[in-house]
Amino acid sequence: MRRWLVGLVVVGLLGGLIAVAAIAALLGAVGSDDFMFGAPCGTVLASTDPRESPRVAVRVSDLDTEQRAIVEQIIAIGKQRRLPPRAWQIAIQAGMTESRLHNLHYGDRDSLGIFQMRPSQGWGSVAQVTDPVYEINKFYDVLLRVPGWETQRPGDSAQDIERSAFPARYHQWEPLAVNVIGAVGGDVTEFTRVSCTAPLPPGTSSEVAERAMHYALGEVGKPYVWGATGPNAYDCSGLMLRAYESAGVTLPRVARQQYWAGAQLPVRQAQPGDLLFWGYDTLNPDSIHHVAMYLGNGRMVEAANQTVPLRQRAVSFDEHELMPLAVRPGVPVAKA
Repeated sequence: MRRWLVGLVVVGLLGGLIAVAAIAALLGAVGSDDFMFGAPCGTVLASTDPRESPRVAVRVSDLDTEQRAIVEQIIAIGKQRRLPPRAWQIAIQAGMTESRLHNLHYGDRDSLGIFQMRPSQGWGSVAQVTDPVYEINKFYDVLLRVPGWETQRPGDSAQDIERSAFPARYHQWEPLAVNVIGAVGGDVTEFTRVSCTAPLPPGTSSEVAERAMHYALGEVGKPYVWGATGPNAYDCSGLMLRAYESAGVTLPRVARQQYWAGAQLPVRQAQPGDLLFWGYDTLNPDSIHHVAMYLGNGRMVEAANQTVPLRQRAVSFDEHELMPLAVRPGVPVAKA
């Protein structure tokens, strides 16, 4: 079982009061069963260790018509039931693992449908476990009885339902599930708690984010040099790397890797200190070519390119090529 170092950043807002974010580090021998995912509000998470990645990468654009329709049903029913995005993510990961998100009429022994439910084990009749509406609702019914499903790793919740002989296999679909929700989930604001969707008043971002922003703003005016990580020059991801390093959070080196280095949330819910990303194809994280740090109030700091020094500038969430998800670094951090 893999060992992990988990950092947890929780930013809470209750009424007009802001709780100071804390990072709780679990050191020593901790395995998948101990993986702490206390990201706020049942938001989605994508933190798959590279060693857990599927052998063949699957992107949102690779989904066929049936897969996309099933995903849309999972999300729609989740919304109807007022379940948070984390529940949708768990169902998508389970479905992708069990059937590749196809409504199968065959399987191991009497396993059938999207989630390979078995009539002989009390999941329902053959007709029911091959009816997508019934299957998805049944999955959610069982999920709601899983202790800690809102805070544990999504793949672990899927395993608690499916009881697979290969429990780790659900984790590999974390990034795909997150990006599917970002692509077809629409506005998730009403399905997350107020504490996550209300904007932070000026000056109330977390201590970690404050330190990272202070570092990045202190480097404004220095030159952009591709591949540079400071202290005299930076490229876009090099600036983010050093800014969060100053706050005690380790990020990967390049922007495409930094996209997976924390809790992901809809970009319109970005808070000061969150990372924003740009890609040539907003449905494909492999196309990411730029990262910047959101400062709040429609401003960001970035190392843009060789034509301009490090700078602050205005940013719109409708910008061309802006990825649909922002990233809050440090939630969680995996130990290599």
